[in-house]
Amino acid sequence: MQFEDLKPKVISIVNSEITRDEKLLEICKLLNASIEYYNWVGFYFANHEAKTLHLGPYVGAETDHTVIPFGKGICGQVAESNSNFVVPDVSAQDNYIACSFTVKSEIVVPLFVNGVNIGQIDIDSHVIDPFTEKDERFLEFVNKQIATLF
Repeated sequence: MQFEDLKPKVISIVNSEITRDEKLLEICKLLNASIEYYNWVGFYFANHEAKTLHLGPYVGAETDHTVIPFGKGICGQVAESNSNFVVPDVSAQDNYIACSFTVKSEIVVPLFVNGVNIGQIDIDSHVIDPFTEKDERFLEFVNKQIATLF
C-alpha cells in the first residue's frame, strides 16, 4: 500500500471514538500490516525529568527495552537530537541496542507537541536499507496527526 493511501486511514483512526492508547495501537497495526518492510512498529514516550523513554503501544516481537535512557541506542539519541534517525544497517551502528538478530535496519522519527519532543515512532525492519525519504515524510505526517491527541 502506498503512503498516500494510508494517510486517510491514519486520520480516521486519530478521529475515532477510542482511547488514545487504542488509537496508537491501531496505527501501529495499520503500518505493520500495510508496509511490507515494517516488522516492528511502536511508540516511546519521554519522561524529561528522568531523561528516559518509556515504551508505549507497539506491534511486533516482544521487547525487553521498556525504558531507554536518553542518549542510549537510536531512540535515546533521537530523544536528545530531536531529529529523524535512519539506520540503513544496524550492525554498523556503535550505539545500537539490539532487540533481535532479525532486525537489520531502523527508523525513528520524533513526535513534537507544542515544539517539545514528547516521544517518537520507532520502526524496525528485517531488511537492510529499506527506508527512504518517503518513509520519513510519511512518519512525520503520522506524528503530526498523533500530536493532536496530546
